[in-house]
Amino acid sequence: MITRAVHSGMPAFFADAPAITVCDPLARFLGSAQGGIIEYRFADAVRLSGHSCPTVAGAWLMVLHGLRALYGRALPVRGEIEVFMRNARDRGVTGVMATVAQLVTGAAPETGFQGIGGAHRFSRHQLLTFEIPMEGVLGLRRKDTGKAVQVRLDASVVPWSDELQTLMPRAVAGQVSDAEQERFAHLWQDRVRDMLTGHANDPVMVQVSPWTGP
Repeated sequence: MITRAVHSGMPAFFADAPAITVCDPLARFLGSAQGGIIEYRFADAVRLSGHSCPTVAGAWLMVLHGLRALYGRALPVRGEIEVFMRNARDRGVTGVMATVAQLVTGAAPETGFQGIGGAHRFSRHQLLTFEIPMEGVLGLRRKDTGKAVQVRLDASVVPWSDELQTLMPRAVAGQVSDAEQERFAHLWQDRVRDMLTGHANDPVMVQVSPWTGP
């Protein structure tokens, strides 16, 4: 049974998911965060996307491990990272994953912040691109060094439970009792929890490889 964090109403295991800490030069410049250091938690991604699911969890872990591969022990520099998505923005869950990546990296599409002053300092404009050929689901590239990686996700490593698979069709159709709906929600979050805690560092589930970039 999943317990709930009393202070937020969110599942308690959200606090156990790995955090991502970055340095954001724009935040430092404007005094938004001391030293520009910002820590993002999985709960932030849930608040942004409005839900917790294997897609949001998978995107979180792909960005986490992609940044680790690019920066090692150094802090990733938010706003200095390009994000590339393999599929079109309106295909499947691509938009959801891109939203999570944008939260952490600052990379934005054509709607992004265009920078300060004539030199467009701290611009995040056009750092998020879709429909880029690659074997991975998403790619990340450092603007300063050009180093790039592509990241794949194999969520089948943490399969749906038999009970959840039985409940899901009726839950989706709105044909379950209140008790069954609550049970469905708990089982759903059980899988997310397993991805974020038990398999957070599983190289089979999240696969990072070097990439030459687009």
